[in-house]
Amino acid sequence: MTVGVLAIQGAYHKHQQVLTKLGVDTLLIKHPEQLKSVDALIIPGGESTTMTKVLQSEKWSDTIEMYAREHPVFGTCAGAILLSNKVDSAKVHPWNIIDMTVSRNAFGRQIESFLADVDWNGFGEGGKIPAVFIRAPRITDVGDQVEILGRYDGEPVLVRQGNALAATFHPELTDEIAVHRYFIDEICRKAQAA
Repeated sequence: MTVGVLAIQGAYHKHQQVLTKLGVDTLLIKHPEQLKSVDALIIPGGESTTMTKVLQSEKWSDTIEMYAREHPVFGTCAGAILLSNKVDSAKVHPWNIIDMTVSRNAFGRQIESFLADVDWNGFGEGGKIPAVFIRAPRITDVGDQVEILGRYDGEPVLVRQGNALAATFHPELTDEIAVHRYFIDEICRKAQAA
């Protein structure tokens, strides 16, 4: 299995490091034709309006959206915004992969970034994992098919629908690899076996 990491913006090298710890081959995706070489894709954080502009100007918005519909995908922060079906900004073109409404930067500005414990129930286990929130979006609504895997202060911050996973925080910026391991073991490997 090879997992691509969209290398337009954000801490894509950090995602790559976590995947390497998990023994997963990776490829930094900088051109749309590279998507043919990967089995799954991680869309890192960054700035969702900038990511939308870059993907549209490079003429590969449609290609990456189609890929996300047909393969396992994991979006963090801005990546989660792109995977949503509704966002509170006309400047962002959401891909309609996960039935959720997202409010950009709702947890505050850069200076209000924080580290907190998230209630986690991935792998059917309850517990807490550390999470870094940087200009984080807020999931304000989810559809019936969306499974909530993590909550902060009672609000959903980690959700799954089918082969798509979205986190409003940055799991790649802590030493905890549970969220990436969940993506690989519960979504990517099961999709490959199907």
